[in-house]
Amino acid sequence: MRRVRANPGEGTRLREEILAAAEALLVERGSEEALTLRAVAGRTGVSTPSVYLHFADKEQLIEAVCLRAWDELERRMREAAQGIDDPFWALGRCGHVYVRFALDHPVQYRVLMMRQGSGSAATACFGYMVEAVSACVASGTLRGDPQTLALGLWSAAHGCASLLISQPSFPWPDDLDAFIDDTVWMAGLGTAIASRLSRRRVLPGVAAELDAFADRLNG
Repeated sequence: MRRVRANPGEGTRLREEILAAAEALLVERGSEEALTLRAVAGRTGVSTPSVYLHFADKEQLIEAVCLRAWDELERRMREAAQGIDDPFWALGRCGHVYVRFALDHPVQYRVLMMRQGSGSAATACFGYMVEAVSACVASGTLRGDPQTLALGLWSAAHGCASLLISQPSFPWPDDLDAFIDDTVWMAGLGTAIASRLSRRRVLPGVAAELDAFADRLNG
C-alpha cells in the first residue's frame, strides 16, 4: 500500500522510516549489494523518487544507515567510561566496547570499516579514540602524540574485530569477552611501555623501565 503525500514537517520522520527500512534490509540480506533504493521504497511504502528526495544515491543511503548505528557506539563508549577515574582503564573499556559493538553489528561494521569510501565513519570512530587517548596523555599514562597513539590502538582493535567477523569458524576461545579484554590490554600496555622507551635503548635499560612501569600500574 502506498502512503499518502506527506504533510509539511513530516520529512524528518519519513527520512527515519527510510533509514530503518534500509537497515532492516541490509541486515536481512547481509550485503549492501541487495540494498537498492527501489527495495527500500517498497519496504517503506513510498515511491522511489520519494527516497531520492532524501538520499541522492545508494552510496549516500548506505552510509547514512551505518552511521545511524555509529551513534550507538558513541553512546556505549561514553557509558563504559563513566565512573572510571583512571583514563587508562577507561580507554581499555572503550576498546572492549568497540570490538563488541562490531560483533553486534557485523554487517554495518563490514560495510563501514572494511571497504573503501567510508571516510565519514572512519573519521567519527577515530575521533572517539583520540578523545580517550588524549585523556591518558594528559594524565601521563601515555606519552606522545594522541592521534598517532590512537591510530596504533585503533589498528589493534580493528584487527581483532575484523578477524572475529571474517573468520567465524576459526577455533576462537569460548570466552570471547575475556579474549577481547586480553587483546585490548596487551595493545594498551604495549603502547604505554613503548611510549616510554627509546628504540636505541639497550636491553638492561628496557628491563628497568618495564619494572618501574609495572610497579606504577600495580601501585
